[in-house]
Amino acid sequence: MTSQITTHVLDTAAGRPAQGVHASLQVLGELDWRELAVGVTDSDGRITNLGPERLQGGTYRIEFATGPYFEASGTPSFFPSVALTFVVADTGEHYHVPLLLSPFAYSTYRGS
Repeated sequence: MTSQITTHVLDTAAGRPAQGVHASLQVLGELDWRELAVGVTDSDGRITNLGPERLQGGTYRIEFATGPYFEASGTPSFFPSVALTFVVADTGEHYHVPLLLSPFAYSTYRGS
């Protein structure tokens, strides 16, 4: 099953996919965030089954546990986690949310 939300984490400092990064997909409710699904990046740095096949419109975020990823290799880092917040406006579209990661910086974009 491929979910409507997928992600790909690349370790730009090491020049390779970031395997073993834990991630949590959450939706914003009336007052707080609610966890919908969890996953771990595979050997290619991908999570293809993060959440259901279809989501309702709304505000979502993926929270990545980046601290433990860097700790596992003995690499000091600045961000213990990274939360990427985005809006699902078209419930028929696929949303790919990549994370480009290094110990002291990160960036993202809407992928395809």
